[in-house]
Amino acid sequence: MRIAALLREPGLTGIDVNGADRVLAHRRIVEQKAMIRDVFTELHRLMLDLEARHLSGEGMRLEIGAGAWPIQLTDPRVLATDVVPAPHLDRLIDAQAMDLPDASVKVVFGQHCFHHIPEPERFLAELERVLKPDGGAILIEPYWSPVAAFMFRRMFAEEYFDTQAPDWRTVQSGTMEGANQALSYIVFERDRARFEKLFPGLEIVHQEAIRNYLRYLLSGGINFRQLVPGMLTGPLKAAEFALSPLNRWLALHHVVVLRRK
Repeated sequence: MRIAALLREPGLTGIDVNGADRVLAHRRIVEQKAMIRDVFTELHRLMLDLEARHLSGEGMRLEIGAGAWPIQLTDPRVLATDVVPAPHLDRLIDAQAMDLPDASVKVVFGQHCFHHIPEPERFLAELERVLKPDGGAILIEPYWSPVAAFMFRRMFAEEYFDTQAPDWRTVQSGTMEGANQALSYIVFERDRARFEKLFPGLEIVHQEAIRNYLRYLLSGGINFRQLVPGMLTGPLKAAEFALSPLNRWLALHHVVVLRRK
């Protein structure tokens, strides 16, 4: 944790992690770091590709927890929403109580936000309500590989990583503090039978580990200093491709696709 503090982005000094200033500070950091922009653009394209492959129909397309770098930058037709206001976002939406009509949404995107939802059962119930049949949700979340578990237990002072947590709910002191980064593992892997029993209208149709871990780590993400020059983006992509067979042990993030039956 001491090393993490030393590597912390100086642009975040004095920033309230739960406020709008944090979103704007993160946006400035991404604008200055081409390597992490490249990672986010790849994630956007992955989610859009998964939408095309697994979901169908018409309806609203929105992102919850859109934060600093929404998918709208890659596809302007996606509504950018969050619980924290920012000038580049379209509207405020609480994922646990969406101000949306029943069966009105084709897809809900979420980048690194599911584990910040204090009561995930309320969110999943809302998905069942607002999604159209054959619509769904595409969530990118921390993975549970040995490397991910080691890193996430040490990287963030505001969050933790506990695969043994007995409950899905978390007691959070703000929108960004107190989150369990192992939540997607708990809900969709460890407690999958419970998920399927509680939410019979939702089915898990796709999961995969994401191979951007070298660029994510060495770019510093949006919270830490970049450790290598941006010119290494290409070689790092090549190394990630070569290491693909080891994704289950090395990956830091994964994507899960839920579809409304």
